[in-house]
Amino acid sequence: MDTAALVTWVITALGGFYMLGTWLTRGGARGGTSRLPVPVVFGHFSLAAIGLVVWIVYLVTDKDALAWTAFILLVPVALLGFVMLARWIPVHRARATAPTGPGQDAPAERHFPLVVVLAHGLFAVVTVVLVLLTALGVGGS
Repeated sequence: MDTAALVTWVITALGGFYMLGTWLTRGGARGGTSRLPVPVVFGHFSLAAIGLVVWIVYLVTDKDALAWTAFILLVPVALLGFVMLARWIPVHRARATAPTGPGQDAPAERHFPLVVVLAHGLFAVVTVVLVLLTALGVGGS
């Protein structure tokens, strides 16, 4: 289960990197019309990356405290993710009706593919559950 959590965490991170790269290249960090606050985006990213490193160290050392630390780090990661999702949904809904052309300033997050957002969220939920179950000792040897 601990290795499965690593796999789902890495898959989640890949989707997150894709969205972060899209957001940055479209000017999200420069403010503009982005509805995603820079501290929320980078807080989400930083805590998730730190948690992943802690999880890898847990896999190497098998110290229960590290599994719990990784899970505790995932709690604010998930909360920040829900904040960003809630702020992204209206942007996604307006995508079909909003004009985009020269002079139109579209939010950077408008360019997130729906499938990437959904997959990122799904794998994130699975990761949190697997990390929690591992920390609880469920399914372990």
